[in-house]
Amino acid sequence: MRPSSNAVTWVAMALAGALAFGGCGKPKPAAPVPGAAAAAAEPTARLKIAVIPKGTTHVFWKSIHAGALKAGQELGAEVIWQGPQKEDDRKLQIEVVESFISRRVDAIVLAPLDDVALVNPVKTAMAKGIKVVIIDSGLATEDYVCFAATDNLLGGKLAAKRLAEVMGGKGKALMLRYAEGSASTAQRERGFLEGIKEAGPGVDLVSTNQYGGVTAESAFQASQDLLTKFGDVTGIFCPNESTTFGMLRALQTAGKAGRIQFVGFDASEPLVNALRQREIAGLTVQDPFRMGETGVRVAVAAIRGQPVDKRIDTGVVMVTPETMNQPEVKALLNPDLDRWLK
Repeated sequence: MRPSSNAVTWVAMALAGALAFGGCGKPKPAAPVPGAAAAAAEPTARLKIAVIPKGTTHVFWKSIHAGALKAGQELGAEVIWQGPQKEDDRKLQIEVVESFISRRVDAIVLAPLDDVALVNPVKTAMAKGIKVVIIDSGLATEDYVCFAATDNLLGGKLAAKRLAEVMGGKGKALMLRYAEGSASTAQRERGFLEGIKEAGPGVDLVSTNQYGGVTAESAFQASQDLLTKFGDVTGIFCPNESTTFGMLRALQTAGKAGRIQFVGFDASEPLVNALRQREIAGLTVQDPFRMGETGVRVAVAAIRGQPVDKRIDTGVVMVTPETMNQPEVKALLNPDLDRWLK
């Protein structure tokens, strides 16, 4: 995907913010959404915005749902939330997209399960005049209105920097991947590999080709296998909520939690508690609430013919036990979901 000049600016701003954070500083305040101010000023005649996540189980998606509902309420638009329960049901997600096309919704905000399989449904929607905003994970086409997501490559690099730091720049490490076809986690994994190389030759990656799968249980099983096979590792990275939780359980079961340096991705209550207890050395944290809100606001702006950026970076920071109690960080770790998910 070729970024626009505005996109380059967004990414540069996110990178600068992350570097200023230094892996441990304050996250950058949320930037305004292009078109959002104008959209908020004009009441909407009950536009119908379909929001389709990869899954509906993980806390990450509930945060996106809450953000989408906030934007819908403020703009007077109806947000229709529907998606597969598990994050490997490509067929069902395609059927959901096709159903909303048939219902002639005004816009679709989609987190594609597969960067290739969802291309044709998205092209069909756009051809029928339905605005499509892609969130969270990329798509192998530019035939959409906007892509609003984390800079996942940067997120992976932040994780590598943190892991190398807590490992003292040396030792054996492994990465448990998520699932094939997921563009967002593939970018995180790539960023992690690049970041470890940039950290120097001291960290030896002994395993980078194993997948945890889309559930915490499958990740737990894969994690146990890896810990058995590579009993002398001193560092671990996982690229999403379910793999991080599965690995945490495996480390706890093996009595190695807190003894092996562990950096994960995303925040949920068990992961935040483990960070507090120093069983996790760092969590690369996105802003899914802002992602969901941005997706709906951009969709409404696009429907009205207002200009929007092709790429919007919704932010990513490294949270550590030392920084987790900073007010800005606490807001990311504990968003007020109950206010919107009633």
